[in-house]
Amino acid sequence: MRVVIAPDSFKGSLTSVEVASALARGWHEARPEDEVLLAPLADGGEGTLVAIEAAGGWEWRTAAATDPIGRPVTARWLQSMDGSHAVVELAEASGLSRLTAAERDPMAASTLGTGEVLRAVLDAGVHSITLGIGGSATSDGGAGILRALGASIEDGALDLAGIDSRLSAVDLRIACDVSNPLLGPTGAAATYGPQKGASPEQLAELDARLARYAAALRAATGRDERETPGAGAAGGTSFGLLSIGDRFGSIRLVPGVDVVMEETRLREKVAGAGLVITGEGRIDAQTAYGKTALGVAKVAREADVLCIAVGGGVEPEGEASLWEVGAIAVAVGERPMPLDEAIAAGTAPLERCGRRLARLLSAGRTLRG
Repeated sequence: MRVVIAPDSFKGSLTSVEVASALARGWHEARPEDEVLLAPLADGGEGTLVAIEAAGGWEWRTAAATDPIGRPVTARWLQSMDGSHAVVELAEASGLSRLTAAERDPMAASTLGTGEVLRAVLDAGVHSITLGIGGSATSDGGAGILRALGASIEDGALDLAGIDSRLSAVDLRIACDVSNPLLGPTGAAATYGPQKGASPEQLAELDARLARYAAALRAATGRDERETPGAGAAGGTSFGLLSIGDRFGSIRLVPGVDVVMEETRLREKVAGAGLVITGEGRIDAQTAYGKTALGVAKVAREADVLCIAVGGGVEPEGEASLWEVGAIAVAVGERPMPLDEAIAAGTAPLERCGRRLARLLSAGRTLRG
């Protein structure tokens, strides 16, 4: 029997590669004769590069860049073996994980480093770019990226004359899993500013600052992307890039999980499988809004393959959303435990979960026989 193991990361604990490997080890203990294919996934945020590279056909590249508060860092990106395609992860240079809690600076944090990585990709002659924008520390509307690509943005004045002309040959896909507009009560600042360290007073100032920036971009480009679903993602990063969309060969927002499933050829792996195992750190109400486990469950349903989703925690709303597409949600742990204890346990609970699932399958077949 072929088993495809295609989880997301357990954020704050294990990468998707570590999760998939642990489940596979447990499965093999109980059913060593099965063919197990690992297909670790991500949603466009942190872990996207690792998940895509694990599928094969990619080479690691690095670029000198700056982190969200201006310190020099080395950021990784991926280039396809034929050199034609690149994958960039905003979190590599501009991610919240680059900062300690005390270093978070929502008013000054910049996406400049991500722009520097994109410039390195252009220098490598790549014309097809996928940009995952999850996990940002920034609320600058992508202004740092635009500066790195040649725009001048000073005291509210915006000049795009110096934008890199090579963008006209670039097809850019932005992997984005949210639908927030740029401004207002569901916008970039209000929704995501608190997790980046913004106080209530700073949230209001960030929203006002983004509004002024949006007005300047509209005046410079003639495009108004403020209400475009997803414009508020990554502190408005997608807004900034969409606003200069005419400078690209093409530009579009796409669901992050769909991008990663495509790059890892998940549908090919699922075809003909007997079981798909997916999962994420918590299966909850957010699972219904395009998270990885739901995306994998839909692929499994299309292929008429049984799907089980494992979670560090499983809540009724998440379980229900998966059952609607025919997937079964199962908790990893044998007993309730605090989050820090679950993280400290490492991969061992996942290995035991994989073993239990394999034994359950074998027991069901025995009973049917």
